[in-house]
Amino acid sequence: MMRVAMMLGAALALALPVQAKPQQAPTAQAPDDGATIDSVIAALYDVMSGPPGPRDWARFKALFVPEGRLVPVSDNGLRVLTQQDYVDRSSAVVAKEGFFDSEIARRIERYGNVAHVFSTYESRRTADGAPFARGINSIQLVRVAGKWRILSISWQRETAAYPVPEPYLPTSPKPAPQEK
Repeated sequence: MMRVAMMLGAALALALPVQAKPQQAPTAQAPDDGATIDSVIAALYDVMSGPPGPRDWARFKALFVPEGRLVPVSDNGLRVLTQQDYVDRSSAVVAKEGFFDSEIARRIERYGNVAHVFSTYESRRTADGAPFARGINSIQLVRVAGKWRILSISWQRETAAYPVPEPYLPTSPKPAPQEK
């Protein structure tokens, strides 16, 4: 059961429209982080994204249950990371390079205190730059003590072998029929 939960719950790569923002002192958690599913997803993308410099890793960790995991998946397999493993792997890179993840589409399924979010993302080096990557974050959430927390995030980057499927792309309004 634990193995299934870890496999299913490995989802995230971060994504909500984010603009350049000044880096701030760690807050551990904003008051509304996790009040709703939207707020925890927004907080996740917010804390991950920004110009070169440090991130608010205390706030990042506060979004998760203590046992929460992050799992990048590729054609070569997967790696299960603790929150600290992720911080250790990411800190030097984001200190030198900007990283902006933005969510371009979302699908949510919820039952009681459990929710699954498929969050399609695009990654950029600057807030308004061209995307260098796209993929899907699979985010498992649980509601604990009235707050939504991340149990796991797994993500896979789009490749030629695995393009993002149509149902996970943004929907655009259908053009009005043209009169002939």
